[in-house]
Amino acid sequence: MNLHQFRFIQEAVRRDLNLTEAAKSLHTSQPGVSKAIIELEEELGIDIFARHGKRLKRVTEPGQQVLKSIDVIMREVSNLKRIGEQYSAQDSGTLSIATTHTQARYVLPEPVAKLRLAYPKVNVSLHQGSPEQVARMLIDEVAEIGIATESIAGYSELVTLPCYEWQHVLVLPTGHPLCSKEHLTLEDIASEPIITYHPSYTGRTRIDHAFATRKLEPRIALEAIDSDVIKTYVKLGLGVGIAAEMSVRDVADTATSSGLVVRPAGQLFGQNVARVAFKRGVYLRDFVFEFAELLSDRLSRTLVERAMTGRVNDYEL
Repeated sequence: MNLHQFRFIQEAVRRDLNLTEAAKSLHTSQPGVSKAIIELEEELGIDIFARHGKRLKRVTEPGQQVLKSIDVIMREVSNLKRIGEQYSAQDSGTLSIATTHTQARYVLPEPVAKLRLAYPKVNVSLHQGSPEQVARMLIDEVAEIGIATESIAGYSELVTLPCYEWQHVLVLPTGHPLCSKEHLTLEDIASEPIITYHPSYTGRTRIDHAFATRKLEPRIALEAIDSDVIKTYVKLGLGVGIAAEMSVRDVADTATSSGLVVRPAGQLFGQNVARVAFKRGVYLRDFVFEFAELLSDRLSRTLVERAMTGRVNDYEL
């Protein structure tokens, strides 16, 4: 058995048992992938995959156990590479970060700048996506660290820790009738066309839950993944916006010239938690720990190390 066989099996599973697609992604031939898998099955004396003719149909029960072992082996191979990189070049390399647009645009610039100052030879690679895509990038080891809302916590393959709390705010065009209302209600907002996030992004599920709890059906006029888009369309008069508070700091600072007014809405939609995440069991380089500490004063290398070994499940914000 060899690492090539393990990679072929992992990729076949990732590609929904399509060996042609697996071969393309691995830059090899489909017959070569098929042959390598069959040779490993013969060596182990079991069928890893059930077949219909030459096509793979599903992973067998013993195959599931083989996949778990392969995942451990390949993870440790990656760890060996990272250890080599860590000790051959202590202060250089690439930090790959998976995150959402809101985090990348409004939260990460300062920590990234500070990391680059401390580690000038470290390059930073930002990968943006939905929380589900952030989780997948960590699991597939495309990224070493992920930052997203609390929905990222639902993956057993990941270790996640709360980073900071935030709330939604209401973004209104200057002069809108709701600007002068002292106590806003969900009923007030539900009666207006609403511009907010796509259901997969930036705490949208909490917004939907708040309206559903009150048996309200809001009029969603526009959905976006970009907070700047929300602000732009609110300013054009298409509706009232619901956005993340960190995305409107510029509006709060320039309220008179921006044409927008911001009202806190945490009392209506509740508090959200941004979380930092790592793939369980991977080896983290020094500058990854440093970046985690730059993200929040609640995070420390000791805390992250304990969490990675399973000795910390969570902590209170």
